[in-house]
Amino acid sequence: MNEMTDTVKQFFGVATRGQTYLNSIYLLLSFPLGTAYFVFLVTGLLLGLSLLIVWVRIPILLLMLAAWWVLVAFERQLAIWLLHVDIPPMSRETVSGQSAWVRLKAHLSNPVTWKGLAYLFARFPLGIFSFVVASILIALTGVLLFAPLTYTDPESQLYIFSWQIDTLYEAVICSILGLCMGLISMHVMNGMAFVSGRFAILMLGDAWGATD
Repeated sequence: MNEMTDTVKQFFGVATRGQTYLNSIYLLLSFPLGTAYFVFLVTGLLLGLSLLIVWVRIPILLLMLAAWWVLVAFERQLAIWLLHVDIPPMSRETVSGQSAWVRLKAHLSNPVTWKGLAYLFARFPLGIFSFVVASILIALTGVLLFAPLTYTDPESQLYIFSWQIDTLYEAVICSILGLCMGLISMHVMNGMAFVSGRFAILMLGDAWGATD
């Protein structure tokens, strides 16, 4: 009996947890951020790699190297802020005070430099997927939930396959279904955010260095 009660509380309690809404914000931000990262990185890297003049190409590539490090740091902090995940530091050692060449070599040898770049590119397809799924779930929930406000208008009436919602009784049933759909959607988005958090931990932190 206690297990059943706990399950019911967990199912309905998802709507009262602030983390649920932070997770939703993170998922909805994935698409615009992922698109911006993809366009910026592809443009900058292709520009740097395609130039024949070495003294122009190298500064551009170095600038891109610094830029994607800043973006990785931002993504790491965003995951910490919104998903509340514990991500190891990005660097395993401090090279401040060393020469620029030593710092550059340390940066290039840091796994997070390259894992972070892969993460930024992965944010584009993952962001599209997250945004589409979240948008569909939110839209479907809203349409069902607010059926009692639209059932009297022939142009706004809801159709579920061949079932036309044109009575208050049917609209209330849809609204109840919308409430259930909303709770299920929250659990689905929490699951997606959980996976996103694990991916961020894997890609945006130097776990090996954190154990030293």
